[in-house]
Amino acid sequence: MIQFLKESTFAVNEVFSRSLNLLRHRYFSIVGLCFLLFFTSNLISLFYLSDMGILQRLLLVCLFAVLYFGLQLTLMKYLLLRLEGRTDASVKRSIPSVKELWYFFLAISLILLVVACCYALISIAGWPFIYLGVPVDAMVRVSVLLSAVLMFMFLLRAAFYPYFIIDRGATPWRAIRLSIALTRGNVTKLLLILLFFAILHFLNGYFNYHGLLVLSIMLNVVNSFFIIPLSSVVVAVAYRSMIDKYRTLDAVDEQAGGLQ
Repeated sequence: MIQFLKESTFAVNEVFSRSLNLLRHRYFSIVGLCFLLFFTSNLISLFYLSDMGILQRLLLVCLFAVLYFGLQLTLMKYLLLRLEGRTDASVKRSIPSVKELWYFFLAISLILLVVACCYALISIAGWPFIYLGVPVDAMVRVSVLLSAVLMFMFLLRAAFYPYFIIDRGATPWRAIRLSIALTRGNVTKLLLILLFFAILHFLNGYFNYHGLLVLSIMLNVVNSFFIIPLSSVVVAVAYRSMIDKYRTLDAVDEQAGGLQ
């Protein structure tokens, strides 16, 4: 177990090393796209949605969703092109197609459906225990906790589906299956990466809670101009590192075959 953690940590170190190198060489392009994502996510708050009709609100929300996720896919595609060493890589060439956007939203819908079904099945499975005398409140807490853990693991395993859509042209369900197959055996590495960024967010909350304004402002600046761009690069590099282990996508397909 200790040896396995050492190997995982070493692999994570390699991912961060490659990510820092890419961020250093393409800093302004990556930070610029991250800024556009931040600006777009906050732009909708400038509109007074309460003064609009239901149809107008729905259209505006859809517009911002397409714009925001379109920028997110652009950043992902741009990072993958740079990792491939493409000399013609540019933000303009990284803009996703209508088909890629459509597949992306379909995949989100499928993931939400799986999550909802998972929660419903766990809730139904808990009903017999209530009739056996288990308090309802306790059973609800257990169901919510178990659902949260399973959903977190599923979302972690399926997190790379956008990369398969923009990198391999995979259909929504196939992209999810490929992501789950790809992350098999790499969950510890992904958790270590997630833990690194979670600690930084925890520190930010800790400084805010204890009124350490100067430290909080400094950490916010570091997060905005370094950590957030780095996190985007790290995920792309992690995907590329895992996919590079396979000569062709058929090897991943073989693992995903049992998920059909």
